Amino acid sequence: AQFVESGGGLVQPGGSLRLSCAASGFTLSSYSMSWYRQAPEKEREWIATINHGGSITNYADSVKGRFTISRDNAKNTVYLQMNSLKPEDTAVYYCTRTVIRTWGQGTQVTVSS
Repeated sequence: AQFVESGGGLVQPGGSLRLSCAASGFTLSSYSMSWYRQAPEKEREWIATINHGGSITNYADSVKGRFTISRDNAKNTVYLQMNSLKPEDTAVYYCTRTVIRTWGQGTQVTVSS
């Protein structure tokens, strides 16, 4: 399994970004998918999960109401819409299968004025 995350960048507090994760090497529609993030000098943190069909989502309390996970199985892509961004959201963001986790390079998100 391989994951290529994109869409990160520098954004001001209160701004929005949409991350994409291109998945390959397995049948995306068969797996629940998750997003994680890792801030400097902190452990990797789970932030959101979506079931294989896209009908069920779960979020960490730290992002609930601000972030939305979605997927397009036909495009082999998982998304993370991030709104009302805060400086504490600054991290490298990764997507992976919810089980049998492997990691790509991630995409850097920096929230700063």
